[in-house]
Amino acid sequence: MDRLPPLRLLTTFEAVSRHGSMQLAAARLNVTQPAVSQALKSLEEHVGAPLVDRATRPAQLTEAGELLARAVRDGLGQIAAALEDIRALSGQEGNQVTVSCTLGMATYWLMPSLPEFYARHPEITVNVQAPATDLPHLAPGIDIAVRYGTGGWREGRTLKLFDERVCPVAAPALLERLEAEGIGLDSAPLIHVRSPHNQHWAGWEDYLRTRGIARGRLSGQTFNNYVQAAQAVLDGRGVMLGWRSIASGAVREGALRMWPGGEVDLGTSYFVTAATPMSQSAQVFLGWIQSAGTAAEENFQNQRLSDPRDQSR
Repeated sequence: MDRLPPLRLLTTFEAVSRHGSMQLAAARLNVTQPAVSQALKSLEEHVGAPLVDRATRPAQLTEAGELLARAVRDGLGQIAAALEDIRALSGQEGNQVTVSCTLGMATYWLMPSLPEFYARHPEITVNVQAPATDLPHLAPGIDIAVRYGTGGWREGRTLKLFDERVCPVAAPALLERLEAEGIGLDSAPLIHVRSPHNQHWAGWEDYLRTRGIARGRLSGQTFNNYVQAAQAVLDGRGVMLGWRSIASGAVREGALRMWPGGEVDLGTSYFVTAATPMSQSAQVFLGWIQSAGTAAEENFQNQRLSDPRDQSR
C-alpha cells in the first residue's frame, strides 16, 4: 500500500481521462487548471512514466496512461459499489436515484442543472452513469435513462424531455475568418465524432444531405466522444455539429458561435425513460427533470431569438 500514490492524484487523473481535457477536469473538480496540471506531474513522477501526451491538442493519454486509467476507473468503481452496498445495509438506498445518459449530455446539460435539484431535494442523491453506448438502456440498477432519438422504446415509461436541433458551431475567431474568406460548409475544416458505439446520432453526412450541401471530402479530425471533440472546437481546430442542448451553454457564454442559418430540425428529441415500478425518489426526480426540460426548451427559444447574428439570412 505504501507504493500507491495519494488518492487525490488518482481521482484528478481519472477526471482528466474521463473528460479528455485538463480544463474540463478542473471545472468538474472545482480547482484551477494549474492545480490539475501539477497533480498530473506529481503522479507521473510517482509512477515513473509520462501519462499524458502534451504534444497533441487536446492532450491524449499515453499507453501507460491508458493502462492506469483503466485500473483507476475499475478501482474507484469498486469503491463506489462498496459504498452503495454499505448504504443499502444501513437503509439509505431509498434516497438515491441512478440516471444513465451520454457523456455529452451529462457534462453539458444534466450535471450543470443538478444543483437546482439538490437545492430543492437535498435528501436525494443522484448517481450519474455515462455508458459507452449513445443509447443508454435501463440496465439493472438504472432508474432513469435520458435518451436521444425519435422515441418508441418499449421498456419502462417514456416521456419527451424537449425537442432537439442541430447546428454547426465553431470558435468565434475561426467562424469570422471563414466568413471573411467566403468559405462555406462545403470546404470548412470539420470535426467528427465517430465511434462503434455512436450509431444513433447524425453525422456530417446526414447534416449536409439534409441541407443539400455537396462536399467532395469529409476529412477532418475525428474523436470518439463529444467532450474531446468540443475541446478541439473551442481551440479553433474546426467546425463541429452542435446539438443545442449540449452546445447552448458555450454559445451563450460566447465561447462558440452557431453557423449563420445553419440550424436544422432532424425530427429528433431527448426523452426520459423510467423503470417501473418507480421509487419515491425516482418519481421526484422524474418530475423535476420534466420541468427542467420545459425550462430548457424556453431558454433555447429565447437564445435563438436574442442572437440576430446566427439567424437564417
